[in-house]
Amino acid sequence: MKLLHLDSSITGDGSASRAISAAIVEHFRTTHSDLEVTYRDLVKDPLTHLTLDTYVALERGEEVSQFLEAEVVVIGAGFYNFLIPSQLKSWIDRVAVRGKTFGYGENGPVGLAKGKRVIIALARGNVYSEGSPFASYEHAETLLRSVFDFVGANVEVIVAEGTGRGEDARRAAIEAAHVQANRLEGSLAAAAA
Repeated sequence: MKLLHLDSSITGDGSASRAISAAIVEHFRTTHSDLEVTYRDLVKDPLTHLTLDTYVALERGEEVSQFLEAEVVVIGAGFYNFLIPSQLKSWIDRVAVRGKTFGYGENGPVGLAKGKRVIIALARGNVYSEGSPFASYEHAETLLRSVFDFVGANVEVIVAEGTGRGEDARRAAIEAAHVQANRLEGSLAAAAA
């Protein structure tokens, strides 16, 4: 099985989303002896922002090929200023490509990445989940779910939130996310259910 692992947090080794995405990948390593992992650190090896020149070359790009070849995509996403890191947005701009990952039919958009499993490890310093007074400020999970749903992928999100509310809250949030990661179904069929 091919797995594409992306990290986008700017905080490096201290990143909660990186720790959680690594735990998810490790979970797949224990359940799939044939696992092939391609890893990309979007901070250490950043992509340029989308321009007209890069837009024209998108359908031949390495990023869309890696995305399409992977059966599972694991994304570690930080949460900055209510959104995803710009490094991750640059990568998304290269994989949301008309004719490759989505198209248009008689009834509107059609996702072309059906059956692909996308697991997002999202870390937020505050609490933005439903019911929180800050829920309307959360645009990262919403954006990521929208993009990958649009291209037809099966999306799962593991969130560690409140990581900026002190060491005890951070540790508890990361531990709870690791428990969720260890409960992931190892098969692609599980995401389709």
